Amino acid sequence: MRKILIIGAGKSSSYLIKYLLDKSQSENLHITIGDLNVENAKKLVGSHPNTDVIRLDVFNSESRISAVKNSDIVVSMLPARFHIEVAKDCITYKKHMVTASYVSKEMQDLDEDAKANGLIFMNEIGVDPGIDHMSAMQVIDRIRDNGGKMILFESFTGGLVAPESDNNLWNYKFTWNPRNVVIAGQGGAAKFLQEGQFKYIPYDRLFRRTEFLDVEGYGRFEAYANRDSLKYQHVYGLDNIKTLYRGTMRRVGFSRAWHVFVQLGMTDDSYTIDDSINMSYRDFVNAFLPYSPTDSVELKFRHALKIDQDDIVWDKFLELDIFNASKMVELDKATPAQILQKILMDSWTLNEDDKDMIVMYHKFGYELNGEKHQIDASMVVVGEDQTYTAMAKTVGLPVAMATLDILNKKIKTSGVQIPISKEVYTLILEELKDYGVVFNEKEVSYLGYNPLNI
Repeated sequence: MRKILIIGAGKSSSYLIKYLLDKSQSENLHITIGDLNVENAKKLVGSHPNTDVIRLDVFNSESRISAVKNSDIVVSMLPARFHIEVAKDCITYKKHMVTASYVSKEMQDLDEDAKANGLIFMNEIGVDPGIDHMSAMQVIDRIRDNGGKMILFESFTGGLVAPESDNNLWNYKFTWNPRNVVIAGQGGAAKFLQEGQFKYIPYDRLFRRTEFLDVEGYGRFEAYANRDSLKYQHVYGLDNIKTLYRGTMRRVGFSRAWHVFVQLGMTDDSYTIDDSINMSYRDFVNAFLPYSPTDSVELKFRHALKIDQDDIVWDKFLELDIFNASKMVELDKATPAQILQKILMDSWTLNEDDKDMIVMYHKFGYELNGEKHQIDASMVVVGEDQTYTAMAKTVGLPVAMATLDILNKKIKTSGVQIPISKEVYTLILEELKDYGVVFNEKEVSYLGYNPLNI
């Protein structure tokens, strides 16, 4: 039997494991799942005969190497920073490797060794990065193949709550790593191209410069700019493009309210707060406000941020219960961002019967025969439950499909890579349609870069 090793059985692995188990009989597969916590993996596997679940500590070189040696291909679902040790073992023992994570410098440095050994190290094959690459390149290549010249590309993705579970004023719940949500956009100005000019949005203005998007059947969304929209400009072959913008999607109104946290400094992760363990939520808010011997914390908050009492933004903060003097932070030497995350998790953690949703939206502007055209493409995936989430589906299925395509020698190009070639994306995007991951394209009038509020 052909042996697949999956390292990591976290939240994004449910569809990955199910897909491979469903294919195990017809494709002659044996799947070994290694994790520190074997209980979750055992729940996903059940009594399926073509599997083993093993306790695997990625930092225990002996057990890690043994598991890698006993496989034909390795799928690493670990946090990105842990991939490299597995990757080095894959080079040593000549095993292919698949991850959903961004290509790190350390991973890229293995490119020559991977090619010399005829190994495929497929990275960025999840949802974002992953499905965004594949769906974008499919249309970009088609435009070029037809003689068109790309002049605009915008791409947006959001991990959101499904409409039927959208029951708070922020229209948002955590569907992936809460920490990444809290610190999003930090570390430098957002950079993008607009009509041939470099544009920059500093972090303190990021959430007040948003673009609006309408997705048929799901209403209106807003998007704020990613930190570096130009990261894939050369990779996509868009060196001469006039407009290039990548962003993160939220429901309209989220960014305006989130900007309040940024203004106050509550998203800062660079210092710790003294005696945070004994702070109440109210104390935490008050720590960022001016002193007043008479005004309440609520009044100081509204005055400092110029929020009227009848403003929906004010209701959003009341809903979070951030002025509660009885709820305690209970985190020692915590940063403002860590405390804010804890407060938000009280309100934004998905309930047992909640469903998540992934939304992706691309805009392609191009010139053909002297005329300008635009294609808009959107994808919406709604989760089934808390195990088979939309996030797990859109991350895990492309990983699983790439793994099987490599085993079946349908993907042949060796080296450290991302899924931007026709060899990769044609197969996977076509198969994803069978699982309801479909892009709806429409021709629209070319408007150029003309967002409503940027």
